Amino acid sequence: MSKHFKGSRSSLSTMSDASEGQKPPLPPNVTFARRTSSGRYVSYSRDDLDSELGSSDFMNYTVHIPPTPDNQPMDLSISQKVEEQYVSNSLFTGGFNSVTRAHLMDKVIESEANHPQMAGAKGSSCAIPGCDSKVMSDERGVDILPCECDFKICRDCYIDAIKTGGGICPGCKEQYKNTELDEVAVDDVHPLSLPPPSGMSKMERRLSKMKSANKSALVRSQTGDFDHNRWLFETKGTYGYGNALWPKEGGLGNGKGEEVGEPTEFMNRPWRPLTRKLKIPAAILSPYRLVIFIRLIVLGLFLAWRVKHKNSDAIWLWGMSVVCEIWFAFSWILDQLPKLCPVNRSTDLNILKEKFETPTLSNPTGKSDLPGIDIFVSTADPEKEPPLVTANTILSILAADYPVEKLSCYVSDDGGALLTFEAMAEAASFANEWVPFCRKHDIEPRNPDSYFNLKRDPYKNKVKPDFVKDRRRLKREYDEFKVRINSLPDSIRRRSDAYHAREEIKAMKLQRQTRGDEPIETVKIPKATWMVDGTHWPGTWLSPTSEHSKGDHAGIIQVMLKPPSDEPLLGGSDEAKLIDLTDIDIRLPLLVYVSREKRPGYDHNKKAGAMNALVRASAIMSNGPFILNLDCDHYIYNSKAMREGMCFMMDRGGDRLCYVQFPQRFEGIDPSDRYANHNTVFFDVNMRALDGLQGPVYVGTGCLFRRVALYGFDPPRSKEHNPGFCSCCFGRKKRHVSLASTHEENPALRMGDDDDGEVMNLSSFPKKFGNSNFLIDSIPVAEFQGRPLADHPAVKNGRPPGALTIPRDLLDASTVAEAISVISCWYEDKTEWGQRVGWIYGSVTEDVVTGYRMHNRGWKSVYCVTKRDAFRGTAPINLTDRLHQVLRWATGSVEIFFSRNNALLASPRMKLLQRIAYLNVGIYPFTSIFLIVYCFLPALSLFSGQFIVQTLNVTFLSYLLGITVTLCILAVLEIKWSGIELEEWWRNEQFWLIGGTSAHLAAVLQGLLKVVAGIEISFTLTSKSGGDDVDDEFADLYIVKWTSLMIPPITIMMVNLIAIAVGVSRTIYSVIPQWSRLLGGVFFSFWVLTHLYPFAKGLMGRRGRTPTIVFVWSGLIAITISLLWVAINPPAGTNQIGGSFQFP
Repeated sequence: MSKHFKGSRSSLSTMSDASEGQKPPLPPNVTFARRTSSGRYVSYSRDDLDSELGSSDFMNYTVHIPPTPDNQPMDLSISQKVEEQYVSNSLFTGGFNSVTRAHLMDKVIESEANHPQMAGAKGSSCAIPGCDSKVMSDERGVDILPCECDFKICRDCYIDAIKTGGGICPGCKEQYKNTELDEVAVDDVHPLSLPPPSGMSKMERRLSKMKSANKSALVRSQTGDFDHNRWLFETKGTYGYGNALWPKEGGLGNGKGEEVGEPTEFMNRPWRPLTRKLKIPAAILSPYRLVIFIRLIVLGLFLAWRVKHKNSDAIWLWGMSVVCEIWFAFSWILDQLPKLCPVNRSTDLNILKEKFETPTLSNPTGKSDLPGIDIFVSTADPEKEPPLVTANTILSILAADYPVEKLSCYVSDDGGALLTFEAMAEAASFANEWVPFCRKHDIEPRNPDSYFNLKRDPYKNKVKPDFVKDRRRLKREYDEFKVRINSLPDSIRRRSDAYHAREEIKAMKLQRQTRGDEPIETVKIPKATWMVDGTHWPGTWLSPTSEHSKGDHAGIIQVMLKPPSDEPLLGGSDEAKLIDLTDIDIRLPLLVYVSREKRPGYDHNKKAGAMNALVRASAIMSNGPFILNLDCDHYIYNSKAMREGMCFMMDRGGDRLCYVQFPQRFEGIDPSDRYANHNTVFFDVNMRALDGLQGPVYVGTGCLFRRVALYGFDPPRSKEHNPGFCSCCFGRKKRHVSLASTHEENPALRMGDDDDGEVMNLSSFPKKFGNSNFLIDSIPVAEFQGRPLADHPAVKNGRPPGALTIPRDLLDASTVAEAISVISCWYEDKTEWGQRVGWIYGSVTEDVVTGYRMHNRGWKSVYCVTKRDAFRGTAPINLTDRLHQVLRWATGSVEIFFSRNNALLASPRMKLLQRIAYLNVGIYPFTSIFLIVYCFLPALSLFSGQFIVQTLNVTFLSYLLGITVTLCILAVLEIKWSGIELEEWWRNEQFWLIGGTSAHLAAVLQGLLKVVAGIEISFTLTSKSGGDDVDDEFADLYIVKWTSLMIPPITIMMVNLIAIAVGVSRTIYSVIPQWSRLLGGVFFSFWVLTHLYPFAKGLMGRRGRTPTIVFVWSGLIAITISLLWVAINPPAGTNQIGGSFQFP
């Protein structure tokens, strides 16, 4: 219907004359013209036009129909916005072997929608007799009335009037004419054009508009007609930056199709970079590298000495220790070498604003020229991921400090739960109050739950006199919002029970009517889950049935908040509003709920599959050239975080960046960080170091992607910038290219893992991306929009300034229907999605693999550490939950090692040290095998009375001292250049041993069984026991949940404790005590036990609640076992327990 609707609109101007009277009027005088690159129009006669239309140079012609009293072209904004309002009020469903349906919803939440952008927003009733639909409304909620008589008509009746009624208004019986609505049409600065050639798609037309927007901005009048006088005047001289800049002749275009360039004075101004690389001071970095080199030499000498000096008394003990030490040295080298080149970076948001949001020659209005960003939020189970947490994340995104019209948020509900759907609708409703409040008072953070729970003074630096009143009102509204969210499960259940009872009663009445006096059987009706408008929920039901369960339901798309208007929409001081919003922009970003189709028999690939579905759906609906993905519990803590990331993408050379990774920061961690949940050593040491190479690894959340990099394309100028295998060590070799090749306007999109990238053409895209023409057409548009600004000759592969200031296309039904088709379960069949396009499948840690594939193609990434944390999330503080989290990461690393993503198989485009870093990612879990053996060696030494060396001589102690001292110096220097604290470094060391002896070992076992025998083992929780202290913020820290992962560390602790007692008893009661061997064994046992101390503390539960009798019995058992060992194996030279000591 929508396609036919759009087609009928294009011919409205010619229909109007024929329908006015019985006799058709004379045909209007139609003038054909072609616009040149300078903005001038060349007129053509009909014969000339017919003879030259075969050439592609003249395909983009314009029809000028002179406006007359009888020929007034209808404002396209009315019909298009009516269509968009219909789309935003409809729930679209569809999928495999099913028809795509649009269900018009009267309401999506129990309360009334209070924002005109929100789905279910109410309008006036349609005035057509017998129609109970609502009139569509604009951004302010004002009725959209297409006729001057203000006759109220709904969208469907309006379409009928256009299609079958000859374009006659049912109210005044006059032809629809241009109204006086204060709206900005999508094409209000362009003349009416003929329908495009069949070969040109919607996305191609948009790309054409972006490229030509800056050419003719100076020669178009406000009405959209060509103004010759204005062209003559304004091409003589233009004004910008306060000075009259006089371009040379042809400065606005030379007639050869080249882009309009800036004046020479503007192009030659000093370059102002958006980012700066801050190198680590040489006073810290030089000693750091020197100590690494010294420790490397000491390790080599020590291992050589250990191999030469065997312990003949315990050759087995010596052999095991030497093998473990060699592996530890190899593992340390893999971990330490990528840390040779750490860097810090900074951004300049003022320059970003000056370049992209300040009036310039190419952007006279100062409208934002920043590219669009699509934000993905993924959730799967509302029981494990509370909807309130997800709703707060959504609110922080909607309130982010980024141009509203350039921001889109997509929520992926992989469980298809109505609870998540209605929670998102409630969040959209509350955003009407929360987002303007944040903009008015510059609130940070913009997550309402975090903001209202701040422990600092909320009134600090707030200068507006009504802040206290506004904050108090918003706090009350938020409390009510939380109550509504938390009551949704019961509300949905009660509503569904009520509707189910009604359906049962209807069925029984129908049965009585049909059967008469026959016995009535019990009617069984599937217990459905019902939406607030009284219809079935198309997703997962509370009582799962066929086609309504987690793995079997239709695809769903609901536009919760329709796209905002292109111009700011300022609020007022309406008393009905909660707060005074005078001069505050009240627009909200696009918010879309997406639940991809799931059917039995299809591999849906968990989170990676859900993210790829969002990539395709967003490409159809908004096509932001950049994608930010967030977990549902990670919210935007710094509202300017996206601007910080965009500084890197829009800087010189930014077109070769595949993603900007932000560090993960966590809230709710216990003050001592017992289990190293902050992971600061990884995020502040390892990631900063990788930033000095080819870039940090992708860690799953808080990452700003370039869309075309996710599509699997090679970076621009990939041959010119081929780094080579050892470029990180010997400098980058840049290939010399001809001057002509550097001015290539639109470099070919390349895709290929080998050196000679395959030049892609659109004909091969369906095999890689699927059969959606919408999706394929969007690819070059996203590539063009993601380019840096070509405001300086040094910027290669740039886009002209002002190209992204045009409004985005309005949504229509056909667009959303296409989005439904690309999230269907069958769409990825026989395509390269998950193989080399999008998020990569086949690993638990799909994030690392996805980042590896990009680096393998030659892309670079950047680590963006902001002064104020960009994002914050939650992390498990319970011991068992933390171990299972580490287990999942380690299992993914083992899968990477045994797959084609092993860094040993990387392409020459990946730098050497980057390759070593990725190799360490796949190898580190195998260290657990040697670590667990080494942790038992002290106990074996004490039990046997031997040690790993023959004697504790000076040479061994010197090597041991040198290795320990260099390790401590490295730790101090790392703390200096990374900014972490010594306690955080020590906690990381402790949990390295805890995880290495538990989760990492289980991951290696699981990976080996899967590769060798095809057996998959899952380590799950078997029992739970928790405290009942609700007031304690960290109560979860003391909950003890038994898991099989705890067995190895417990065994290590018990064996080492018993061994210490046995060793001490043996030595004391020996005739000739071997104190050196005892000290060596006891020292290493204490080293093991010190690292396992947080683990033992976690087993004891809450402090003070462990009964004293447990410690008493533990001591008695240890003493008893020690005495029994001495009795069974008494020291040499005596036949009695304890030598001369005898029991009474």
